[in-house]
Amino acid sequence: MLRIAIQSKGRLYDETMNLLAEADIKIGTSKRTLLCKSENFPLEVLFLRDDDIPQTVASGIADLGIVGENELTEQQEACDIIMRLGFSRCRLSLAIPKETSYQGLEWFQGKTIATSYPVILSRFLDSKGISANIHHIAGSVEISPGIGLADAIFDIVSSGSTLVSNNLREVEVVMQSEALLIGYPQLTDEKRSILQQMLFRIEAVRQAEDKKYVRMNVPRERLDDVLSVLPGLKSPTVIPLADDAWCSVHTVLDQQRFWEIIGRLKEMGAQGILVTPIEKMIL
Repeated sequence: MLRIAIQSKGRLYDETMNLLAEADIKIGTSKRTLLCKSENFPLEVLFLRDDDIPQTVASGIADLGIVGENELTEQQEACDIIMRLGFSRCRLSLAIPKETSYQGLEWFQGKTIATSYPVILSRFLDSKGISANIHHIAGSVEISPGIGLADAIFDIVSSGSTLVSNNLREVEVVMQSEALLIGYPQLTDEKRSILQQMLFRIEAVRQAEDKKYVRMNVPRERLDDVLSVLPGLKSPTVIPLADDAWCSVHTVLDQQRFWEIIGRLKEMGAQGILVTPIEKMIL
């Protein structure tokens, strides 16, 4: 059985649990407990604070973990990065009071910066030749300039609304971050086998993200034109209809180009276009 450490609450918890559910790995969540076993997969979930996950995996207490890249980088623990998961995206940025004039990184010379990520910040400042006083604070970093505790902050930014509400503005992006699946470097062969089953399921879910399955009726005389604009996985499926003048075409489209392509198909005479979401896709 594999043991995976995940964040006990927050956005990363929600998105991780959604991923496991979509991969049909059922985890009971009626009562929040420290350790919970899957009902249908050889996996147990250990709920932890996000900053405890890298060390828990590096020490082998947990075989796997899902954690923000920012937290793994800050903790400097020796874990394998197994997969980038593409959710819980954010950035680590330097922010200063909104009204403050800013011309460049030299502004931070000799300033006090409040942060929960002193390791990442000190590396960045050292690389730029900036000497600043780093004030390590566990939480509510954004209020530090307003109460006179610091001149600036270095913190996670997602939408930027927290900065705005605290009269701050982002001036330097230091690092981009997303959720990572990390692993203990010395997994046994048995556990690696279970991991491969889990990765197979996760990859099937991720392949289906932002994809639509599209079926349409196409005039046979315009079939070549229609096929020329369809980016099928291998090639679109063409099925004869009772009316020889028409055929049915099935394909998969990316959400990003969906409306552009659908508009062109309509111009080519496609009718009865049926669009359905895709839960999983195995290539």
